[in-house]
Amino acid sequence: MDAVSTTDLARQAMALVLLVGAPVLGVGLIVALVVSILQAATQLHDQTLSLVPRIAAMLLALVVLMPWMIARIVEFGREMFGSLP
Repeated sequence: MDAVSTTDLARQAMALVLLVGAPVLGVGLIVALVVSILQAATQLHDQTLSLVPRIAAMLLALVVLMPWMIARIVEFGREMFGSLP
């Protein structure tokens, strides 16, 4: 395995990490934005009010997207181990 293939493998792994993690983080970002707008409108500034819905939404997204995430990771692992000499 030369340096070019190692660099390409690392690039593919980083792209997979971004692809798998982005939906859950996106859900957390959207929920945090909605809660912060709601807090600004009602002038309630409680820390737990912003944390609990964000965690709950991210956990729900993780449970819903878990089969897709696992399939992508397994596919990458098969490609990686299949390309070994």
